[in-house]
Amino acid sequence: MKVPMLDLHAQYEPLMPAIRRNLDMVFAEHHYIMGRQVKELEEKMQAFLQIKYAIGCASGTDALLLALKALEIDDGDEVITTPFTFFATASTIWRNNARPVFVDIDPRTYNIDPAKIEAAITDRTKAIMPVHIFGQPADMDAIMQIAKQHGLAVIEDNAQGIGSTWNGKMSCSFGEIGTLSFFPSKNLGAMGDAGMCLTNDEELAGKLRQLRVHGENPKYFHKWVGLNSRLDTMQAAILLVKLEALAQWSEGRRRNAAFYNEHLHGIPRITTPCIAPQACSIYNQYTLRCEDRDGLMTHLQDKGIGCAVYYPLPLHLQECFAGLGYKVGDLPVSETASQSVLSIPIYPELTQEQIEYVVAAIKEFYQKT
Repeated sequence: MKVPMLDLHAQYEPLMPAIRRNLDMVFAEHHYIMGRQVKELEEKMQAFLQIKYAIGCASGTDALLLALKALEIDDGDEVITTPFTFFATASTIWRNNARPVFVDIDPRTYNIDPAKIEAAITDRTKAIMPVHIFGQPADMDAIMQIAKQHGLAVIEDNAQGIGSTWNGKMSCSFGEIGTLSFFPSKNLGAMGDAGMCLTNDEELAGKLRQLRVHGENPKYFHKWVGLNSRLDTMQAAILLVKLEALAQWSEGRRRNAAFYNEHLHGIPRITTPCIAPQACSIYNQYTLRCEDRDGLMTHLQDKGIGCAVYYPLPLHLQECFAGLGYKVGDLPVSETASQSVLSIPIYPELTQEQIEYVVAAIKEFYQKT
């Protein structure tokens, strides 16, 4: 049996008639840049995420860049973030000539540990950038309290967490700006790159809109040096179809997670995901902590089961950030996680036969070893 890590064929098959209709409308109107579908998607995202302003852009990475620019974070400033995340989180800080300051993670949730944030704050700190990793929100109550106490902005990197909540409140709606990625593998994925910024601040929303078009307003007049980062009309048309299914897909992921939790819980050499009681996760990934992670990964691959390591080398140890001065042992929880986590298929289109096959393969490996 084959169980891919993600099955876009199964996801798209029932959606293609509606997607083709939406694309045909774009082709008929020929408004390929900032067409009406972009505004429609922004409005629907505002309603879905219970936030005032949504600003589409070209990618999740650009969303972070735009957020940093809108908050005027630049030369010499510091932004506190997690090393256990995708590269774009820290690279966008670096590209804005600011300094990423890494804080270790909670060993249970893999999110940034709020208890370690204050020790990293200096007179150059301008913002905290938590990441809602694997679809579970970080502890936003604690993070917002620290930010308020120290006068810091908060940028929520919500690339993996669309629709997740903390104490019933949507991720992306706590900080000054939240960001989304619609990379094709995300729970809400486009057919290419796309992203979005979200905010409840009218002034920031205006700056973000202007910055995504080269900082231009009015045309050919530039207050800031912005980006060419407009959400493509065709991607917006596709996302409009997929957004209608997102809540149902999230429920399907939670059902699959509950099955894994029940049937993998008794295996002593693995730890199933810990979801904080205040959180509702959308399980962008279902991530195990494993003994002999690499052995299990090879075993699953031999069985035709897709799996992936997020992330094999934490950001503070990446070669390009060597100048920041971090060394092995500085952030031990992140380093241990990178050596022991493995994500397995969780997408809602998994059949019962497939998910039982994954469980049986994991049990087989640990019974043999």
